[in-house]
Amino acid sequence: MTHRSPRRARPPARPSASTQLFLALATVGALLAGIGTWWASRTADDGLLLPRDCAPTKLLEPPCGAWWGAYVPYAANGSLVDAVDGLERKIGRRLDLVYTYHDMSNTQRDGVLLTPDERRLGEDRMLMLAWESTIWTEPHHKNYTETQLGWGRVAAGDFDKSVIDPQAERIKDYGKTVFFSFDQETDFRTPEAGTPAEFIAAYRHVYDRFKQLGVDNVIWVWTVSGYLGHKDLMKELYPGDDYVDWIGMDQYNYYRCHNSDWLDFRQSQQPSYDWLRKNVSDDKPIMMSEFSTAPDPEDPSRQKDWYEQIPDAAPHLPDVKAMVQWDSPIPGPDCDLRADHGPALEGYRKAGEAPYVNQPLPAQVR
Repeated sequence: MTHRSPRRARPPARPSASTQLFLALATVGALLAGIGTWWASRTADDGLLLPRDCAPTKLLEPPCGAWWGAYVPYAANGSLVDAVDGLERKIGRRLDLVYTYHDMSNTQRDGVLLTPDERRLGEDRMLMLAWESTIWTEPHHKNYTETQLGWGRVAAGDFDKSVIDPQAERIKDYGKTVFFSFDQETDFRTPEAGTPAEFIAAYRHVYDRFKQLGVDNVIWVWTVSGYLGHKDLMKELYPGDDYVDWIGMDQYNYYRCHNSDWLDFRQSQQPSYDWLRKNVSDDKPIMMSEFSTAPDPEDPSRQKDWYEQIPDAAPHLPDVKAMVQWDSPIPGPDCDLRADHGPALEGYRKAGEAPYVNQPLPAQVR
């Protein structure tokens, strides 16, 4: 910028006292309005200015981008807070959304919805609770062994008084709005848990039970794998628009973990996204409720590139309003899906800096 000397001008006449008071009040009003606009449009951490109409909707849908979230396993000391804090320090930002999983054991270990750690994390983050109609064998579902309770029994009300009602009341008492998924990846639960008709009956029963108890701080997420080999099954499992607020899908680039081709970020997500839009709902917001990439042992930089593609790919998935990283290994060689170390961390951290995933948070978590 070229700097110029100011022009000399005759000093203006001194305004009257009443005029001075008017100008002072007008200045204060403009200042307060400006502060209000700034506060309403900034993100929680970095002060990024965004239009006021980017404020989240009643269903916590961010109109101008997507939430940035993660599932993080418990730390070795048993603390979920420490685990989430540890990941956030590595990626240089706070997560918008923390995803946790529970069974229906109704025990303190895994069956209590909204543990003390979840309540602490929910002070400045949103929560996504997945509730499985199973009882896990090991703490935190470590080896993925479980006992199915059965959708037929859930629908019949067998667990209303002992399990569903107490947990519904806990969520109600929490007060803040939470995302909630009953039996996520439901297409991989048949036939052990029951038939599609039994799932719909169980899902609707839990939904209706919550409503009867006055639990109105839940956003209902119907979550399927998105695996297109289950196309017909997923259609059969849909509970109906009146029972669903968001649609969740869990798609990965598994590569050698599942002996499949390498898929870049968009290739891993676009087919399922398009199918759900065409065949299930064309207006429900979509959550990538789990996503990640396996490594390429011959080219570690591929993980970094995969995550760095997200900001450019996201506009091609405009109805994806939340992206939740699965930050845990799964059983098998070349199946470390974490983004908390190495090249994957570099790419994930970079993607998390994009304005698209830095949206103004709801008032409840600012």
